[in-house]
Amino acid sequence: MLRWLRAYTASDDPHVAANNTIAMVLAWNQPYYPLYLWWIAGSDAWIGLPDAFSGLLFFAVPAIARRSSLLGRVAMIVFSVANVAFCSMMLGEAAGIQLLYLPCGMLAAILFTWRERFVMLIMTALPLAAWWLTRGRLDIPPIRFSVSAYASLFTLNAVSSGALMVFFGWILAGINRGVEEKRAMGHESQRPRT
Repeated sequence: MLRWLRAYTASDDPHVAANNTIAMVLAWNQPYYPLYLWWIAGSDAWIGLPDAFSGLLFFAVPAIARRSSLLGRVAMIVFSVANVAFCSMMLGEAAGIQLLYLPCGMLAAILFTWRERFVMLIMTALPLAAWWLTRGRLDIPPIRFSVSAYASLFTLNAVSSGALMVFFGWILAGINRGVEEKRAMGHESQRPRT
């Protein structure tokens, strides 16, 4: 299974490899979100069950990237932003889900190269636009939680947002290492042989 997963996410392009790795981390994490909700909100946690299936979208990202590396990275950002908007609608703004737009913006900034800066600009603007267009408009959740549950959910989402940003920083370091290695290999191949 691990061998298949490595092959599924592998790419010679460091940006695509990073994108695929992040997609798999999110895909495996999504089914656990209802458990976090159950721990915090009890029996009302059923409201988060649809989010468990969003992991299938993230799981599809490497397959999309195989057809088009750019489209795979765009899909990653679009799926992430849509997931935040959907969860915000289901849980309400008081849960702090919208804090997760911050790592979405950071992810968009690191997954694209300078040559792709026009796409990068659009993708980094997408989380901000989604927040601006939906704030106050999605705050009609099917279930209202208690004040203490909302406080716990806000803390959970704030910590998750910070943890994702740290994780993405580590991913960026990996991208930079991959780019440097490709550059070094290019210099080696251009060196005259004696």
